[in-house]
Amino acid sequence: MITLTTTGKKGWLARFLNVIEKAGNRLPDPFMLFVYLAFGIIALSWVISWFDVSFVQPGQEEEITIRSLISSDGLQFILTSMLDNFVGFAPLGLVLAMMLGIGLADKVGLLETAIKSTILKAPAPLVTYAVIFTGILGNLASDAAFVIVPPLAAMVFYTLGRHPLAGLAAGFSGVGAGFTANIIIAGTDALLSGISTEVIQTIDPEFVVTPVDNWYFMIVSVVVLSITGALITEKIVEPRLGKYEGKGGEELPEATSLEKKGLRNATITGLVFIGALLLILFLPMSPLRNEEGGIIPSPFLDGIVPIILLFFISLGVSYGATVKSIKSPSDVSKLMGEAMKDMSGFIVLIFAASQFIAYFDWTNMGTWIAVSGANFLESMGMTGIGVILGFVLLTAVMNLFIFSGSAQWALEAPIFIKMFYFLDFHPAFVQAAYRIADSSTNIITPMNPYIIIVLAFMKEYDKKAGLGTLIALMLPYSVIFLTVWIILLLAFAFLGIPFGPGVGVYL
Repeated sequence: MITLTTTGKKGWLARFLNVIEKAGNRLPDPFMLFVYLAFGIIALSWVISWFDVSFVQPGQEEEITIRSLISSDGLQFILTSMLDNFVGFAPLGLVLAMMLGIGLADKVGLLETAIKSTILKAPAPLVTYAVIFTGILGNLASDAAFVIVPPLAAMVFYTLGRHPLAGLAAGFSGVGAGFTANIIIAGTDALLSGISTEVIQTIDPEFVVTPVDNWYFMIVSVVVLSITGALITEKIVEPRLGKYEGKGGEELPEATSLEKKGLRNATITGLVFIGALLLILFLPMSPLRNEEGGIIPSPFLDGIVPIILLFFISLGVSYGATVKSIKSPSDVSKLMGEAMKDMSGFIVLIFAASQFIAYFDWTNMGTWIAVSGANFLESMGMTGIGVILGFVLLTAVMNLFIFSGSAQWALEAPIFIKMFYFLDFHPAFVQAAYRIADSSTNIITPMNPYIIIVLAFMKEYDKKAGLGTLIALMLPYSVIFLTVWIILLLAFAFLGIPFGPGVGVYL
């Protein structure tokens, strides 16, 4: 058993974090959490059905009642829908397809080489910005970025004679607090939009939240957070740490000539792929555009996930063939298989989460809560952006207890997507508000399993470092990232800047 000790005085902040840690440790594993919630929905639907609760959904005239899962119809639904709930759950296919390509690029070593090359080639004054930027883009490798970027960033700072813990903090902040942002459509976009679509289609079967619906906002977020994170590192964190006098750690090796060649070939392949895609997209009568010649909506946006999948497969194969990690076509499927093994925990979680969401929808409880909540907020005059800010703060606090972004969104979306839909807020805007809160507190929650790994990296440079050391190091990033991100969200909202193609604040 590993025992962590905290350093410094036990002030109000330390006591507060101790309470969060104890409360969070009492939560079950995310899979079991959804199992318990599913049973809770079964029992609750039975109890509520005693009272003949009914309501009218806005825009409809038919009265809707709460249905009990402890009934003949309910039992039949549980048994006959279980496989369909799982196999038909929108995020499952989206994420697994995305990870076939991104996982291949990761397994052949392309992502790690790209990270090393990006950071080490940056001019000295821009190294901090490069670290944060690379950390944010690292979410292409999903949770693997937590293990790759922070130690590499620490080695970069150590190599340059700067405090390695400042580098580690910068890398961790980019990967963790900036996890949901990117300039490229990533697995996170597919996962969250899939859950959002699953929920909103229980109200409007034709409504789709696509993986690109938050893209513009996230591109700007990468730039803003890179600058913000670098300033926090250089103006707050590094001065507090002072000059590094210790020993330990390793200097970061540069990419080998073969790795550089592989990266060059992958870059050329990527440019050719993008060029060919743009050529097809802008051809007269392009099959990727709609009948009016536009892109919103279009087969191009509908097929964005397969396009991204093919893009990363092309990059991975090009790099792997160059560095000899792919020697035959069979190696491609083998490496994809290894990437899918890393997704086993996600698949198991989705089985339980999909049942919970299906039960919640079938009973009509989610819509009832959403309509009742929307009516209450409307009666209180709380229908503007202020209610969204309350949702952001609530999500940030909840993230201290539930680290998994997909698990938390699966919990919140059935209620808040519907509630805000009835207040005329676009589901993709609500999703963007969720994402900034979910990311910002990733780096200070004891529920983050990678905190222990980052703490182990810290001990290479400071043997006395404890959990309190890490939390104190990361707290400025968490608070300031959330504040700046809220301001950016408000700027987009009030200036009428689209969050993605055709996506505004309101429906």
